[in-house]
Amino acid sequence: MASIISVANQKGGVGKTTTAVNLAACIALAGKKVLLVDIDPQSNATSGLGVTPNGGAGVYDLIMGSATLDEVVHATEIDTLKIIPATVDLAGAEVELVSVEQRETRLKQAIQPALERFDYMVIDCPPSLGLLTLNALTGSHSVLVPMQCEYYALQGLSHLMQTLKRVKQSLNPQLRIEGILLTMYDARTSLTRQVQDQVKKYFKDFLLTTVIPRNVRLSEAPSHGQPVILYDSRSKGADAYVELAKEIILRGRRNLGNPSSNLSEVTP
Repeated sequence: MASIISVANQKGGVGKTTTAVNLAACIALAGKKVLLVDIDPQSNATSGLGVTPNGGAGVYDLIMGSATLDEVVHATEIDTLKIIPATVDLAGAEVELVSVEQRETRLKQAIQPALERFDYMVIDCPPSLGLLTLNALTGSHSVLVPMQCEYYALQGLSHLMQTLKRVKQSLNPQLRIEGILLTMYDARTSLTRQVQDQVKKYFKDFLLTTVIPRNVRLSEAPSHGQPVILYDSRSKGADAYVELAKEIILRGRRNLGNPSSNLSEVTP
């Protein structure tokens, strides 16, 4: 059965989509069957894998019930990586879902048929805590939180953790934190080290060992419609996401048989 990981942070510009695309690609290249779900109306994960729906169905049609799972799953350059793309219609989904029954669980119900077909599902969430992100969190087993090494991101982290606790209590009892991932990491700056120390102090049990460095290849890869591991496999960015994939796979093995959530350990 697939392990479903949402990549979420209400703050934009923290490397969320970069992480979703490159983590999914690296796990797929490790021999796992992976489904990337782009639920961000900006559809950057979709274009970042070189997928162009061209008027075809996407995640909007899936959650609104006008298309089946098979109709929205698209192939990518990596054989073991598939994607449910975002289309322009997704921009109106937040408003349309307000009046829909079971609006928080539409995505969860729609992806159920895929649980036995994939080893991992990675959901790229919008930079907000609206209904689309809520759908992703309700349907996920865990949440990966990319965090840029700067103080505004640190301030928002506590708010996000409390939101995750509320989702666990009201909608998804099995939800846990996959980890906090430091992105755009530059060890040469004192600010980076200070922020890292603060995260270790307050969220040490959730901080991942892997860090994602600032790397120009990571910025260039999306314009070529490729994950960095295909665009430049020898870059520092590619190396970092390979290590992240290994860490996530290992953590998944450790969590087998231990479905309880670690969100209870979070303090305000």
